[in-house]
Formats: sequence, C-alpha cells, structure tokens
Amino acid sequence: MDVSLVNPFIEGTLHILDTTALVKVKPGSPFLKVNTVHHGDISGLLTVEGDLEATVAISFTEKSILGIVSAMFGEEMTEINEEILDAVGEISNMVAGHVTTKIGEMGKKVKVKFVKVVTGRNEEILHTERGNHVVGIPFRTTKGKVFLEVCYADQRS
Repeated sequence: MDVSLVNPFIEGTLHILDTTALVKVKPGSPFLKVNTVHHGDISGLLTVEGDLEATVAISFTEKSILGIVSAMFGEEMTEINEEILDAVGEISNMVAGHVTTKIGEMGKKVKVKFVKVVTGRNEEILHTERGNHVVGIPFRTTKGKVFLEVCYADQRS
C-alpha cells in the first residue's frame, strides 16, 4: 500500500475536526489491523472509486463523538441519538470531499463517498474484498479517541 494515499485521510480528519468543532487532533502511530472489529462506538464508512479503490472507516468513541458534536452545535450532547448519527455522516461527508480534492491533486481521479454509519461497540467493519491490509491510525483529541481505518484494494487483481 502506498502510504502517501493514506495521508489525505489523515489530513482530512485533522482539518475537518479542527475547522468544524475546534477540536485539536494529534495522530498516533499507524498500525496494521488484524481483525474486523472497529475501535470505536460509532463509525462513518466511506468508499473510494475510480483510479483507486478503497474502503475507509472514521470511528469515534462515545465520549469523543459527544464532545465533538457538542462543540459543533454549541450545546451539550449526552447520548448517541439521531443528531449524533447525522453529525457522523456529515463529518464523514466533509472528510470525503477533502480527500477527493487531495487525491485529485496527486493526479488520481477518484470519488470518495459516505456510505453509512455503523453503531455499537465491537461491530464488524468489512473492508474491500481485494484489500491487502487495513492500516489503522489512532488519534488523540481534546474530546477523546478517534480512529481511522484505510484499506486500498490490490490494484494487481
């Protein structure tokens, strides 16, 4: 997997959380994921189509998404509800737009789109069938933990 293709997702996550919720984000060390269970309580799923194929998950712990959405809305959110689900979808859409632009600047034509929100601790996220590896990137934020999973399809298939 070309690591430079993971960077737009990291940059997009940092940028969107900073600009929409004024949440400071610090990425941790990337790792290869060894199972299909997502690391958070709620995740936005994205697909990448075009010159590249990939699946991506942006996962939040309950604490982090409640803090992030509280900062976005200017009111305290205390439970995962429809507003939180919608906010995860909107954050995912904004990251998708940012990534589409950044990968386009690398000379690749792609469409990154939001697919759905997955909720529940220990839920599975099944990435592209042709993916070799899932790279996980943990983030520490001022509101809690966020995780990013990126899986590019093997272009040789």
